[in-house]
Amino acid sequence: MRLTLIRYVAAATILATVAALTSGLPSAQQAQPRPVFRSGLNVVSVDVIVRDKSGAVVRGLTPADFEVREDGRPQEVSSFGFEEVSEKAGPALQSADLLAGVEDRLAEDTRRAATAGATKKEPADAAAAAPMTSDQLAGRRLITLVFDISSMQPEDVQRAVDAARKYVDEHMSPADLVAVATVGSTLSVLTDFTADRAKVAGALETLAYTDGTATEAPAASTAATDETAAAATDETAVADAAELDMFNNDVRLRALKTLAEALSSIEQKKAILYFSAGMQRSGQDNQVELRSAINAAVRANVAIYPIDTRGLQAVVPGGDARQASGRGQALFSGRGVQQQFAQLASSQDTLTSLAADTGGRAFTDSNDFGEAFARVQRDMSAYYLLGYSSTNAAKDGRFRRIQVRVKRDGMRVEARAGYYADRDFTHTSRNDREAQLEEQMFAAVSATDLPVMVTGAWFRLAADKYYVPVALTVPGSAVPVANDKDLVSLDVLGMVRDERNFPVGRFRETLKLPPGTGKTLAGKQVLYQSGVTLPPGRFSVKVVVRENTTGMVGSFEAPIVVPELKQAAMKVSSVVLSTQLQTVTTKGKTHNPLVRDGVQLLPNLTHVVGKDQKLFFYYEVYDPGQANGSSPQLRTSLAFYRGKIKIFETPVVERTAVDVPDRHAALFQFEVPASSFTPGLYTCQINIIDAVAGKFDFPRMLFVVR
Repeated sequence: MRLTLIRYVAAATILATVAALTSGLPSAQQAQPRPVFRSGLNVVSVDVIVRDKSGAVVRGLTPADFEVREDGRPQEVSSFGFEEVSEKAGPALQSADLLAGVEDRLAEDTRRAATAGATKKEPADAAAAAPMTSDQLAGRRLITLVFDISSMQPEDVQRAVDAARKYVDEHMSPADLVAVATVGSTLSVLTDFTADRAKVAGALETLAYTDGTATEAPAASTAATDETAAAATDETAVADAAELDMFNNDVRLRALKTLAEALSSIEQKKAILYFSAGMQRSGQDNQVELRSAINAAVRANVAIYPIDTRGLQAVVPGGDARQASGRGQALFSGRGVQQQFAQLASSQDTLTSLAADTGGRAFTDSNDFGEAFARVQRDMSAYYLLGYSSTNAAKDGRFRRIQVRVKRDGMRVEARAGYYADRDFTHTSRNDREAQLEEQMFAAVSATDLPVMVTGAWFRLAADKYYVPVALTVPGSAVPVANDKDLVSLDVLGMVRDERNFPVGRFRETLKLPPGTGKTLAGKQVLYQSGVTLPPGRFSVKVVVRENTTGMVGSFEAPIVVPELKQAAMKVSSVVLSTQLQTVTTKGKTHNPLVRDGVQLLPNLTHVVGKDQKLFFYYEVYDPGQANGSSPQLRTSLAFYRGKIKIFETPVVERTAVDVPDRHAALFQFEVPASSFTPGLYTCQINIIDAVAGKFDFPRMLFVVR
């Protein structure tokens, strides 16, 4: 048997490579096809209000009286019903627990959940009560009052709460089931659906004008000047502020989406009254989250009624008395006033989109919020519920316009304008694809359609700093190839979190791979390496991988424990098993110990090796004993066991010097040919003895030879 001890001095890289699958998953495991379930039925539900010339609701219509078109094409009505709310609903049903756990659902979908600062609520016990059904809630209005305190100033909050109190005291009917929620750094449900006025009033009492946390927007006439000046002094601060504003909008839209999804099991029409002081960014800056929120509301049959709590606003040329007078030509050309109007319209753009696309109505530039409550009650009093299966099977994600007409003269129809179709991967935009990766990263249960495996090791850089190389692999047999000309690409998103669930490391990469000759990269595996620097502690790494031919996604999460070597009797790094060395050309210094002298050690994540491969074992020993300035005396060897029987042991290698002085590390790398092993499961025991310090360690590792 040939044994080689290889010594290198440090270098590093981040690598994406296609390696031989002989070190990958077993072939029998690869050959098993994954079951795929598909449904070609796409049922669209539309609530329709029909009024006559006097504005009264028309009753007694049949499916034959309606004509439904989608993008101009006629559709066949497959389901039909008429819902009517009686204002004299009995007291039998006083509450409906439909929003249990929505805070936790939203917290898992947003990266700010870990830093929100609020006490985490335990999820509701699903077994405590059976879920409510549409039949139980028949004849009831489900109304959710949502107060966006992150966008409102104190006086805005007070106006909204006063209007809600007036509705509860004077106009809330026995048929109304009302829930109250707030959106700040996260979503909080103050009360679930209830017909008890006292409970709703009590929830509103917890809100006060001091809850308004928004800061006043800068004047339009000075916004451009302020941004230019800030960019000249601190570009990073400007970029961070812009990202924060966008993210705040995402939290609001995600909260509306979560509320809509929680109500999707109830077929009847639902309403969300969304009290907000607008979103300072244009709706075009929030298209991914905006479309997601609108689509969730449409599919759940939820109409959103935004209310601009700033009320009627007068645009004063040059700004009001709280602002300094304007300068420059804009004051005389009219451009300054035009900017003021544009800023106001921009802050209301997303509110208008939410209302128009979900069948609600936006209430802006009005000091009478009572009109919004009256409109919601009126819209939900009597309506037809139509369902059809769309004849357009394309999953292009486009907005499809719905036209509903009654085949009688003098009838006026009120219905939502349309909906967003499902989108398959080939029709997704770059922003949508990034949003998909983020969603999978923060989801409690992520997709596992694409097989992925991830491991992490650790190597000491300083007393309290360790380099953790993170490696992932995807079997090539799972990666489809479109053709034999185009490159195959994989998107990789990874995140490392500490025990508090705070992100402490992140990596994002798009891997470009040669297409191969078959329908997949069978016979190969995709290997990617990155790394993070961490202190001692317990961490977790989660990686999401998407192949960009079909959009199949896989994820893998694993714990990483970085030990506190100060307390260890023998300071030894992780032991890395590899079956390949690869030449790298990355210039510059790197912390990755697996790269030395332009050669990188590629970890074998599965610990499955072929008989025609070589096994490389790499590890480091730190702070070897040196009595009275003498040289260290480290002795190490590898012993291989099959069961309890020792197959053989390598000769002992002695080290009398420190290879990397700045890290006080002695480096060891062994090369053993796998052809010397018969197929089977083996245990490799690494024997390490520090003769000067009188200490020893015997880490072990399993591997399989095929």
